[in-house]
Amino acid sequence: MNAQPQLLHSREAFYRRDRRSVRLARDFTREALTDWGTPERTDDVLLCVSELTTNALLHGVPPGRGFLLQLTLATDGVLRAEVHDSGPGEIRTPDPGPETEEGRGLLIVAVVADRWGVGERCPGKNG
Repeated sequence: MNAQPQLLHSREAFYRRDRRSVRLARDFTREALTDWGTPERTDDVLLCVSELTTNALLHGVPPGRGFLLQLTLATDGVLRAEVHDSGPGEIRTPDPGPETEEGRGLLIVAVVADRWGVGERCPGKNG
């Protein structure tokens, strides 16, 4: 019988709908990874957190609301970064044209992360 990995560390922070929140979320993530002694893929994790928080701010956080960033590290070494927003709708990975200047954030997350997905919550969604 295989034992399920246990939660080793967990942190969360709530951010307002403000463009400075993306930098604050990256700083929070960097500090957690340093404290947890998991520097292996810090740049990849920071890039994913940056893209997911930017996406939440641009598309998932209505005025007057914010988003939640949750980081967890399991005993098997799996790090999970979740961004919870309160906006309606589904997250779709766009297919931007070569001349388009935006719409690549989730494509970057899909390439950099080992796995990623979207779950529903009330209100909103998490990615």
